[in-house]
Amino acid sequence: MSLDPKIAARLTRNGDGLVPAIVQQYDSGEVLMLAWMDDEALHRTLTTGRATYWSRSRGAYWVKGDTSGHVQHVKAVSLDCDGDTVLLKVNQVGAACHTGDHTCFDADTLEVTITP
Repeated sequence: MSLDPKIAARLTRNGDGLVPAIVQQYDSGEVLMLAWMDDEALHRTLTTGRATYWSRSRGAYWVKGDTSGHVQHVKAVSLDCDGDTVLLKVNQVGAACHTGDHTCFDADTLEVTITP
């Protein structure tokens, strides 16, 4: 099976055939991570309820939590207005970041300095 052609037609992919996937905790709205999907990863996500991504570094699909146990149970999936970004709302079990942090955005908060 493959991604529904109606969904595939709405996607705007980059030169590598990928779209960014922003991952958000479904109940708190907290942004957990950003990953990449191609049509097959999106199809697997929509049909299994488990977040599946394309690893650019490994050149392979990975299902979040298969090796770490830090599973993402998908609650909702949306496309942005241009079809060039996917938003996954998930129930995150354990850490979302590969470093073991709760989110990929915990460790490096930048200071905002507004100059008049």
